[in-house]
Amino acid sequence: RPYSFHGSFHTMLFFRSKRRDLLLTCVSLLLFIAFFAFVPVHAAAPPLFPEYPCLQKNIRFWESIYSKYTTNQGVLHDSDDLGRVYAVIPLVDHSTSNAARINSERIDQGKDKIRAILHQLATGQSPNTIEARRIAGLFPNKDSSILQTASDNIRLQLGQKDRFLEGVIRSGKYLPAFRKILATHNLPAELVYLPHVESSFNPKAYSKAGAAGLWQFTRATGSDYLTINPLIDERLDPYIATDAAARLLKDNFTALQNWPLALTAYNYGRAGMIRAVNDKGSYEAIFRSYDQGSFKFAARNFYAEFLAAKRVAKSLENNPSISLQRPEHFRSMRLQKAMTLQRLLVQTNMSMEELRLFNPALLKPIIEGEAAVPSGYLLRVPEGKQLVQPKHKQRATLQAGQKLRIRPNNSNN
Repeated sequence: RPYSFHGSFHTMLFFRSKRRDLLLTCVSLLLFIAFFAFVPVHAAAPPLFPEYPCLQKNIRFWESIYSKYTTNQGVLHDSDDLGRVYAVIPLVDHSTSNAARINSERIDQGKDKIRAILHQLATGQSPNTIEARRIAGLFPNKDSSILQTASDNIRLQLGQKDRFLEGVIRSGKYLPAFRKILATHNLPAELVYLPHVESSFNPKAYSKAGAAGLWQFTRATGSDYLTINPLIDERLDPYIATDAAARLLKDNFTALQNWPLALTAYNYGRAGMIRAVNDKGSYEAIFRSYDQGSFKFAARNFYAEFLAAKRVAKSLENNPSISLQRPEHFRSMRLQKAMTLQRLLVQTNMSMEELRLFNPALLKPIIEGEAAVPSGYLLRVPEGKQLVQPKHKQRATLQAGQKLRIRPNNSNN
């Protein structure tokens, strides 16, 4: 084809335009890359309840306590290293005659046997039984001082599988209401599993240290958040105590700024954890080496127990063969003035059994009619019932704590 200047000119313009477009595209791409290279990338938020590497053995240990071993089994283990489980001792049921003596003898015999093996290994002797070889395998470093220390650290932990399952079944009665209470305080819903560690969701639980109720408040701590006096102990009311626990946990978190520390403070005390943080700096460092005051086995393991309880409880809740108790349905009303027990029962049409069931914070002087229910008390009644004012004017009600006489009530006490 003959050469055409006009055609060549347009061809030249076409390629020049293409080069310009290509150049603009490259510049735009470089600017795009440069922009995002300097834009900070937001990492995923850290978990609220981290399972630190240093906790893994402890979490597994408590999972086995909650899901594998029953209250008729005692697990002998190293109190410092929960990865060292030495033996499982069969125990007789506590209802058996002389159960305490029999079990104590079995536990002592088990500890003595393990202690003898550890002493044998510490002196350099080769293990000569299957059990001795298994225990020797728990100590890759056969350092004699480590073995001698271990012989002094043998601890018994009672299994909890049956008790934990009972607690999970019982928890169905409370979980929906407890989650709502936690939500009103803007707290994580996972905290609802803490009573598994404290009481197995038993609102009547008492500890040797005097802690009471489903959330196991001591009298000293409970007095900061609850009414505790000779007539009323709100530690025994699951719903009021849950609101108090939520406020305590929130105060712990505000002071300590993370949940591992805040939860440990629930067991050890907020002031003690603040001192531990000032000494060690982080939860992991505290877990590994803090040993001041009463920061011992219970406090060190509390957070790991919570993590394990949360895992096991969720697993059991999803088990179709397990039926949880149904939630309670009730109404609450605050008394404007003190009221005798007899009058309260009449005006609410409650039986004594219902009164005690829905108002467990009322103590013996009120239940036995020796004192009035005080004004300001948050009365709980079954759904469908309410406080009905009488048609005729009643005498002035007694003041809280005043003695009175009432007719015997035929309802069950």
